[in-house]
Formats: sequence, C-alpha cells, structure tokens
Amino acid sequence: MHPAAVAAAAANIDWTEKRYLIVDDFVGIRQLLRETLRNLGAKHFDQAASGGEAMTMLAKTPYDVVLCDFNLGEGKNGQQVLEECRIRNLLAPSSVFLMVSAEKSVESVMGAAEHQPDAYIIKPITEGVLLTRLNRVWQKKQIFREIDQAFLEKDYLRAAKLCDEQIAVHKLHEIDLLRMKATLLLKAGEPEKARAVYEQVLDDRDYNWARTGLGKIRMNNGDHEAARQMFQGVIAENRFYIDAYDQLATAYQLMGKLEESCDVLEKAAKMSPNSVVRQRRLGQAALKLNNIPLAERAFRKCIAIGEYSIMKTVDAYFGLARICGQKNDAKEALQILGIAQREFTGDLVQLRAKITEGLVYHESGDYRRARKTGDELEDMLNNDPERPDTPTCMELSTLLFAVGVKDAPVDLLCYVIKNNHDNTVLLDEVQEIFEKARMGEEGAELIKSARKEAADMMNKGVLLWKTGKLAEAVAWMRTAREALPNNMRILFNSAQILISHMQQHGYSRDLMDEANGVLMHVDNIAPGQQRFAQLIEQLALLMPRKEAPPIENFGFDEEGGAAA
Repeated sequence: MHPAAVAAAAANIDWTEKRYLIVDDFVGIRQLLRETLRNLGAKHFDQAASGGEAMTMLAKTPYDVVLCDFNLGEGKNGQQVLEECRIRNLLAPSSVFLMVSAEKSVESVMGAAEHQPDAYIIKPITEGVLLTRLNRVWQKKQIFREIDQAFLEKDYLRAAKLCDEQIAVHKLHEIDLLRMKATLLLKAGEPEKARAVYEQVLDDRDYNWARTGLGKIRMNNGDHEAARQMFQGVIAENRFYIDAYDQLATAYQLMGKLEESCDVLEKAAKMSPNSVVRQRRLGQAALKLNNIPLAERAFRKCIAIGEYSIMKTVDAYFGLARICGQKNDAKEALQILGIAQREFTGDLVQLRAKITEGLVYHESGDYRRARKTGDELEDMLNNDPERPDTPTCMELSTLLFAVGVKDAPVDLLCYVIKNNHDNTVLLDEVQEIFEKARMGEEGAELIKSARKEAADMMNKGVLLWKTGKLAEAVAWMRTAREALPNNMRILFNSAQILISHMQQHGYSRDLMDEANGVLMHVDNIAPGQQRFAQLIEQLALLMPRKEAPPIENFGFDEEGGAAA
C-alpha cells in the first residue's frame, strides 16, 4: 500500500466494526474502557475479568484489538496473556495488542516489553491517547501484515523479500523493516546477508539491536571473544538492553567461562525477574557451579512465576529437587518430584523424575536407594531400545556412573556423541562426565571413535548422491536417520537428497511428505537451524504448478569438506 494511502486510511479508519476484547480484573475499569471505545464508534465488545478467562476467549474468537491490563489479580497477568498469545499464534498479524497499566516499575515494563505488545499505555487513558495509539499501530500493522503472515508460515526468505518491497515505498518505517529483515535472514540461515543489513543500519546510526545482531553472528561463527566485546559494549551504553545480557551469558558459556556467564544471568534476572526461561537458565548455571543458594533462589522463583505461564517448566522442579538433595533434605526433594509428576505428564517426565530421584538419593548420601534406582533405570534401558533426548541421556549417564554401572552409561554417551558429533561444547560436557567417572582417557577414545562412526555414516550417503546413485542414497539416509534420529547434519543432508531425487526424477508425494517430515523434526528439536529455510523453499518450488521457477541446488557439507 502506498504511504499516502496508508496515512489516509489511518486518519479515516472505521473502528466501528472491529471486534474488541477488554481484559481487566476491575469491573469499573472495564466499563470505563468500554465507554471510551464506544465513544470512538466501537460496537462489538467482549470482556474478561482474568487472564484465564481472556485465554479462553482468545482461543475461540479472532479479535482485532485487545486491551489488556498488566495486573490481573490471581492467575495469569497481562505479560503471561501476551506471551501465550504469541506462542500459540492466537493473534492474527493484523491484530493489535495494547498493554494497559498503572504499573510503571522497570521490571514490569521490561517484562511486558520482552514479549512485544504493540503499545504500552499508562493509565489513565483518554480518548485522544487511545485513538492516536490505535491509528499509529494500525498503520504499522498494514505495512507488516504480509511479512508477519509469511513469518508465521516460516517462509522466512519470502518475508525478507517482502521487507524490501515495503522499504521501497515506506521510508518512514525503513529502520523497523530492516530490523525485521535481518531477523528473518538469520532465521533463514543467511547470516552473511543479515550481517550486511546490520552494517547498513549501523552506517546510519548506532542502534543497540543492530550491534547485538552482529554480535550474535560473530558468536555463531565461533568468534566468541569479539561477540563478548560487542555485547559488553551495548550494555555499557544501555544497561537496560536485556537481550545483550542473555547473549553475553551465552558467549561466556561457549568460552567455558561458566562463572562469568552465571554472573551476567544473575544481573539480567534482577532487572527483569519475571522471565521463566531466564530464571531456569540461571538456576541451571548456578547448579553446575555448585552455587546452592543462588540455584535455589532461581529455581523457586522460576516455579513461582511459571505457575500460570505457558513457559512453565518441569526443569525447575527437577533442579530444585537436586538442590534439596545436596542440602540433605531428601524429604522435600521427593515432595517436589511428586508435585512435578502431578503437574506434568508424559513418559519422559516420569523417566526424568526417576533419574532425579536417584541423583537425590546419591547426593544426600543414601547410596543403597540410589543403587536400587540405578538398577531399575538400567533394566528400563535394556527393555526399551528407544533412547531419550540428549540432556536426559547425560543426566542418566551421570547417575549410572555414580552408582557403579559402566556399560549402560558408556552406550548412552556414545549415542549422544553420534547425534551431536560436531557440537564441541556438548562433547566437552560428555568428556567431563567421563572424567568424573575416572574414565578420562578411555572417554576421549570413545568420543573420537563415535564421532568417526557418525561422520562415516553421513558421508556414505553423500558419496552415493555424488556418484548419481540417488535411490541408494535415499535408502541409506533412511537407515542413518533411524540409527541417529537427532543428528542435524544427517537430517539436513537426508532432506537435501530427497529434494535432489525429486529434482532429477520428478515430484513424488511420498518423498515430499518424507522430506517435509524430516525438516519439521529438525525445527522441532532445534529451531532456527541454518539451511532450514533454504530447504523449505526448495520443497515449495517442487510442488506441482504450471510454471515452476528454476531450482537452485544447495550443497552438502561432508565431514571435513566445504559445502558445494
């Protein structure tokens, strides 16, 4: 839409037929907001007196405008309502979410801002202020509408192209569009193109988000020290830029500086304490460092603020149980594990609870019960060939080694290595587990051997592809995926081989579904991986149509070789 047309539409927008949801725990405030909207011509209202009631309505009705108070009494607060809307995609790209509050504290405003409401309005609200904000936000929504829709569909490259189209006609919003474009390019696995966007922005003005974005790219490229310096520079200029703290903590972690990482997370958690994810991360970092008081505070805070959050995590319960075990309070630890098993369901939760129970017994000195739990878990492993996720395998290995079992944890750790054979940070953690089990030298050899086995398995499929044996390559990569279901490079190369097969031999619905399934599995276990967006785009081009555009063939990355 041309800028003049957008501006004219914003000035004359008819708010009469929009559908509104007013969320506030005080009936008087709801009535005042309703009257304010009515004076603007609005006719269609729903009201919610709590966060839970709001979520029920949002799940059923597509609202155009949501006016939500921050403090909603018992249950979900406004931040958690917005958080859940974002995660569950309950708001259309064109919908407007206005956070309304008398709350001016830094932690409340920062907590809400992390989930990006379209505006944060301080009470009391006048008709003029509300209309101005609605018009301003609506105008911007129209510019980003198609981009946001493509983002929701994970079509990141198309969304980035749409940013360029909008920049050409909306110079007033160029900076916001460039920021979105850089984010999209990162998600699409195009870090060099994203870097060019960030540098273009920084040539004009020193934006904290652009410097942080460059730092992320450098960190992902392995230049952790340069990234650290950039993140610290951003914090020196703006001590409230919370994303820079999270990224700095990650940089320190990748550099092996766990104490520094934990210190940064602690500072961030003090400034914006209502993030479930950050408190969990702080608790886990402190637990690794054996900082029991800090870990306990973080896990208890995580449980408290997560009670009504969609981000509520069983990790905090397991972490707190471990802390209680180390404090020789096995009774409270077992109570916490019981709560975790009532609050969360699934076989993995039950397995992790059993592992944590064994660790609690061991750390509190009850070695007989710890050994009994270890024996039960070893029997479970022998009876079930399917292995749990990587963190659970590592926790289980730690317990089994601690109670004197050797073969089973070795097998588990070799499985972890093969599924993560190029993840150096994780391999260091595996080596640390071997060291604690007094198997340092033997562990190093096991890691070397398992890495080679995974690389050989992947490279055999690539070699079959390169020599034109596509059918054999497809079949071999199926075998590789079955053996190593979470190995990123095997998964990506498998998807690429399926695509290449269709490029050379024609579209196949079965192969299309198989390739899509592989890529969705990747996105589920590790979102934001490079190559994901390119391969999704190649799949889209293979869909039957009258005139399909030419298809670019993305290269494979063999072990020890550059991508083609």
